[in-house]
Amino acid sequence: MHGTDRPGDEKRAPRTLAVHAGARRSQYGEVAEAIHLTQGFVYPSAEAAEARFVKAGRDEFIYARYGNPTVAAFEDRMAAIEGTEDAFATASGMAAVTGALMAMLCAGDHVVSSRALFGSCLYVLEEVLARYGVEVSFVDGTDPGQWRAAIRPGTRAVFLETVSNPTLEVIDLAAVAGIAHEAGALVVVDNVFATPVFSRAVALGADVVVYSATKHVDGQGRCLGGVILGRRDFIRGTVEPFMKHTGGAMSPFNAWVLLGGLTTMELRVRAQAASAQHLAEALEGHPKLSRVLFPGLKSHPQHALSSEQMGGPGTVMALEVAGGKPAAFRFLNALRIVLLSNNLGDARSIATHPATTTHQRLPEAQKARLGISEGLVRLSVGLEDTEDLLADLTAALDAA
Repeated sequence: MHGTDRPGDEKRAPRTLAVHAGARRSQYGEVAEAIHLTQGFVYPSAEAAEARFVKAGRDEFIYARYGNPTVAAFEDRMAAIEGTEDAFATASGMAAVTGALMAMLCAGDHVVSSRALFGSCLYVLEEVLARYGVEVSFVDGTDPGQWRAAIRPGTRAVFLETVSNPTLEVIDLAAVAGIAHEAGALVVVDNVFATPVFSRAVALGADVVVYSATKHVDGQGRCLGGVILGRRDFIRGTVEPFMKHTGGAMSPFNAWVLLGGLTTMELRVRAQAASAQHLAEALEGHPKLSRVLFPGLKSHPQHALSSEQMGGPGTVMALEVAGGKPAAFRFLNALRIVLLSNNLGDARSIATHPATTTHQRLPEAQKARLGISEGLVRLSVGLEDTEDLLADLTAALDAA
């Protein structure tokens, strides 16, 4: 058991916590966090081993699948930044989504989810949960009336992406949380696009927050990771038993890499968001684009909500290239700075064609309903010079 209880942490800004919170120094007093690359831990006696298996103390560890000092430091730091009591670090972002839901649900439970989700999240809700007898109802996440109609007495949880992937719908989290809590349901949010820097999820009513730490936390394309954040009784009483026995824990090496990523996360994300804002404004109205979707634009359907709900517009936008897939592919193939990949939140700008990659398995009718057209390109803005990026994008649009 551990948590964010260093004296004074509650008074410090997230940017300070991202550098210092949760630090565990060895007897050598190292500045950078140590990597505890071990699968197990030695006990001073048989009695001590017995006692630890009954109840492990704050810095007592049993097995790397259960916990590790480096991983614990990452968990504590993330909880401090997000403002939750505790956290459990996972092997990937999807391990966090799956673990948060599977740990709390059983056959016969009911979940309500927004319809606009990342492809793997849809798979977990449509295929995996259904396979184990969990009923899932999907709604238009931007319509509070649909949430109210779908949530019923006995609904166990609601699930949503605070900003949807890839069409950037922004959901009124406070409204959904109010409706869910009236029915006694837990509110589970995937907060990747909002980022830990701009997140106000807990203040707006989220009970459980999940992140793919692969994205903005690392932000440099180096490793996978995820994290589930919430109340200590949920994290240690519900999530930890499930995760430690099913094996979705984070590697100590990845935790060490991610701790380093946290120290620069706020600087990176704010710079990326500022660049994304500039690019979105410059590209809006371009003759080769049918639309530009970005929460920071006044034309975005939930612009006012985004401004109120998040501390910034995020680092990702969607560009609808006129001319469908052929034009979108010409645009993508003409890019010289922006990389073609399927990650986001990276220091490098990355473009993705969701209809043929991240959401390719979806039926055409479902893609159309979600707004994932053949011309849609998701653009994650990195740390390159903004004017260089604009020149690259406009030259590629000329080629489209």
